[in-house]
Amino acid sequence: MDITEVPVSDQSNGKKKKSKKTKKQRLSEEGDVQGGEMDTKDGVKMEKTEPEHAFPPTFSVSEIKNKQRRHVMFMKHKQEKRKQKMILKKKKKKEREALGDKAPPKEVPKTIENQRVYDETTVDPDDEEVKFDEETDEFAAYFNGLTNPKVLITTSDRPRGRTVRFCEQLGKVIPNAHVYYRRGLALKRIIPQCVARNFTYLMVVNEDRKMPNGLVLCHLPDGPTAHFKVSSVRLRKEIKRRGKDPTEHHPEVILNNFSTRLGHSIGRLFAALFPQDPQFVGRQVATFHNQRDFIFFRFHRYIFKNEKKVGIQELGPRFTLKLRSLQKGTFDSKFGEYEWVLKRHDMDSCRRKFQL
Repeated sequence: MDITEVPVSDQSNGKKKKSKKTKKQRLSEEGDVQGGEMDTKDGVKMEKTEPEHAFPPTFSVSEIKNKQRRHVMFMKHKQEKRKQKMILKKKKKKEREALGDKAPPKEVPKTIENQRVYDETTVDPDDEEVKFDEETDEFAAYFNGLTNPKVLITTSDRPRGRTVRFCEQLGKVIPNAHVYYRRGLALKRIIPQCVARNFTYLMVVNEDRKMPNGLVLCHLPDGPTAHFKVSSVRLRKEIKRRGKDPTEHHPEVILNNFSTRLGHSIGRLFAALFPQDPQFVGRQVATFHNQRDFIFFRFHRYIFKNEKKVGIQELGPRFTLKLRSLQKGTFDSKFGEYEWVLKRHDMDSCRRKFQL
């Protein structure tokens, strides 16, 4: 039997030795391989460049089962979109600066307010019918300077501490306001006593679960009476960076966006709460801002820093009102004639249609 000898190299002693390469050499080889993957078009080499953090086209963050990982990936995706948006914004700004006066006008963003459905009862300041109504309505004596506002603020039966503090702070915001406890008296008995003592307003703050949730505002002696839902109440101590307590100066009053006939009546109802002679020395402003039929109340103090800049400081309290009903005459829950009542399923069906 012939035996053939097979030469065996010294390097392979039955085992394959791993080639020892440094990290830099491996990275350079990987870079050469990636650099070699190029598309050629018309004899020109085109490198494939991909974004570092690009998500797959069919990627969905909701597919990630881990909650923490899903949150991290969502925040990364949101941050990338924000960066792209800022880059596009800076690019458009440079283009507008380069064009100068020839730049196209800025696009107006679509909002619910500017897409509002036209209301037939929108008030025209030059309308003769509106002027006649203003001269003959229940607030004519106040706007003609014949009466001065005098407000009685009370609560529902057995109010809690938060409601009591809210009424006390309202009494400091509204000049010539007096806060009295209810003590179980019916409103029908309180109204004649208020009229006998020359009160022009009766304000009742209702509560539920120790929180103020309703406001009845009755103009005396002939009405009307408005019922509001109260929400988002913040007392003075709960407001960050608030100013010092308000002074006894008469504040200025700002009424915004009360454009319909109903809104016009509600605006006049709020205006008659404050005297017509604001004392500008106090630099205090009471604002009733209507937005999407929600009335936001804010109370500020302003200061002129220079000829162009003005600083404001909120004093509190703050709250939000939603009109529920408007009743002719004084408060009468059984036999009162309602001029307007909120019907949510009918009136709130369209988001772009507002009542005030």
